[in-house]
Amino acid sequence: MKFKTPKLTVVGAGPGDVDLITLKAIKVLKTADVVLYDALVNEELLDFVNPNAEIIFVGKRRGCYTYQQDQINDLIVARAETHGHVVRLKGGDPFIFGRGAEEMEYAASFGIATAMVPGISSSLAVPASQNIPVTKRGSAESFWVITGTTKEHKLSKDIALAAKSNATVIVLMGMGKLPEIIKLFQLENKNDLPVAIIQNGTRSNEKVGIGTVDTILEVVKENELSNPAIIILGEVVKHRAAFVNIQAAYSETLIA
Repeated sequence: MKFKTPKLTVVGAGPGDVDLITLKAIKVLKTADVVLYDALVNEELLDFVNPNAEIIFVGKRRGCYTYQQDQINDLIVARAETHGHVVRLKGGDPFIFGRGAEEMEYAASFGIATAMVPGISSSLAVPASQNIPVTKRGSAESFWVITGTTKEHKLSKDIALAAKSNATVIVLMGMGKLPEIIKLFQLENKNDLPVAIIQNGTRSNEKVGIGTVDTILEVVKENELSNPAIIILGEVVKHRAAFVNIQAAYSETLIA
C-alpha cells in the first residue's frame, strides 16, 4: 500500500434526514480511506463514501457497544497510520455531545493532522422539522441545549437551573431521565408548560408527542415514545399548533 499522510476528519452527519448533510461533508467522504460511523448516522450517507474505503460501524444500539470509546480512539490512530485519511462520521454535530473534540485531541497527541466539518445539530433541526422554533419573539429569548445524562450516568444539574428560566429547554439523551426532568419543572410551578418529544427526528419513522409538563409522561406511554428522541420544553412548542391553525383558517377562506 502506498504510504498516505495520517489524517482524521470528524464529520457531522446531521440529524437523520439524508439531505441534511453539508456539501463539504460529502466532499470529505469521497476522499476517505476509512470511515468509522455511529448508530445515529443514516446509512444512506455511506453511498457518498469513496468506493475503495474501508467502512466500520462503531456505534451503540440499545446500550450495546460495538466498540468502547477507548477502542474507537485507538482504532482512529491505527487506521490513520496504516491507511491515511480516517473520517469519523457522527450524527448531528460532533461538537454537541458527540465526543468529536475528545477524538481529535487523542489523534493530535499522536501527531495526526485533524480537521472538523460541522453538522446540522438535531437540537435545532429536529424541532424545526416539526415547526417548533427554539426562539420566538415574545415567547423565548434564548435556549438551553442540555444532555439528560452525564458521564456519570446522572441527571445534569443544569436542567434544574434551566427550569428556573424562561428559555426554551432542549434535552438530548434524556428519555431515561424524563420523570426526573418533569419533576424539576413541576417544582418550579410550570405544570402547564408545553412539552414536545420527537423520536427519530427528520426520518421517515419520526414520531411526535405533544403535551404539558403534567401530561407528557402519559403522552409518552400512549404513543410508545422512546430513544432516540429529543425533549423540548417551552412556550415555543405552541407555535406548531398555532401555525397549523393559521394554515387551516387561510385554506377555509380560499374555499369560501
